[in-house]
Amino acid sequence: MRQAEIYRKGIFAGILVEDGGEYRFRYDDVYLSQKEAQPISLTLPLQAEAFVSPVLFPFFDGLIPEGWLLDVAIRNTDISILDRMSLLLLCCKECIGSISVVSKTDEEV
Repeated sequence: MRQAEIYRKGIFAGILVEDGGEYRFRYDDVYLSQKEAQPISLTLPLQAEAFVSPVLFPFFDGLIPEGWLLDVAIRNTDISILDRMSLLLLCCKECIGSISVVSKTDEEV
């Protein structure tokens, strides 16, 4: 099981989990209780229940770089282009925009 903390504009918004070929995203209860809380994507509206998918949610997949930047990431690691969660964790900690993806293992180091 791999987990990532999802931040919106530096504020913890929820957890993305890959477990047994299934992906789950759940907003944090504290984030949901904030008056100014905004969804991280129109396809992932604010709700207390977890979103579940057999593939990485298109919103998160869209954060992964393309083209030459993806080629650089793949060339310098042993990550397969098909391992979307690993690419997300590797490339999207400080991606352009309001969303950041931080591996749970990063904090433990």
